Amino acid sequence: IILIGNFDGVHLGHQKLFKRAREFKKMYRCKIGVVTFNPMPKMFFNKKLKHFKLMNLSQKINQFKKQKVDFLINQKFTKRFSKIKAEVFIKRYLNDKIKTKVLFVSNNFRFGNRREGDIKLLKLFERKCNYKLIIPSPLKKNNKIISSTKIRKLLSNGHLSKANKYLTRNWEIEGNVQKGRSVGGKIGFATCNIDIGDYIIAKPGVYAVKVNLESIKKKINGIANLGFRPTFNLNKILLEVNLFNFNKNIYNKKLAVEFIKFIRREKKFKSIKQLTNQIKKDIRVAKTSLK
Repeated sequence: IILIGNFDGVHLGHQKLFKRAREFKKMYRCKIGVVTFNPMPKMFFNKKLKHFKLMNLSQKINQFKKQKVDFLINQKFTKRFSKIKAEVFIKRYLNDKIKTKVLFVSNNFRFGNRREGDIKLLKLFERKCNYKLIIPSPLKKNNKIISSTKIRKLLSNGHLSKANKYLTRNWEIEGNVQKGRSVGGKIGFATCNIDIGDYIIAKPGVYAVKVNLESIKKKINGIANLGFRPTFNLNKILLEVNLFNFNKNIYNKKLAVEFIKFIRREKKFKSIKQLTNQIKKDIRVAKTSLK
């Protein structure tokens, strides 16, 4: 049983697919596999497209495990791979190599050289290659389709709680703690700096967060600033996290930052004093919302 797609976010809509796949698993007594592409084809063809993903590969694998996926084929997406003829992809890849019995794809799935392959072509080969094609209808909430695009939009507009609802968990960014400019420490709020890599940029501003640290079993409460830090005239996007009641050195350690509540948007302050007063207020709000 093969599901093909990016599955960015492994959201409610994707979870519905996996549920159906598990039903087929009982009938066909075969394994569930996911074929996904790295980099995402969209990012491969548009090199300017940075900050797009809802999750990284290790987070995706974690979610696949929760959905009882037996194996993952993380296909390297290269120029050569993109040039494969659609028919060749079906015959050699899906049939000969993977021995697909049941194939799940979305109704707008395109593949092969110049995106020549589509649902019609997969239907055409269904009998010949002995697989059953399933095109599930997208999951809708209030007549709107739940999709990765929709969740990206919600995050960019600051609608965090709705995005978390569609993801069925708190959205999180994973990254290593980097050495910063130590400004936070100097003004009394030491922060861990995390480069957000290819993650989507949620609405710049201040968030209440919970942080998972590799070496500690318990989540640590904190406050995060995701943004460009206009008070210091910087223009590179950065995630800065201030952990409550925590003062260990965690440079180069891996953190997972769960976004719980959007507190306020980023703004430029006239003085450092104004900024520190605001941070104190933000911390009070964060602590209340993390209770």
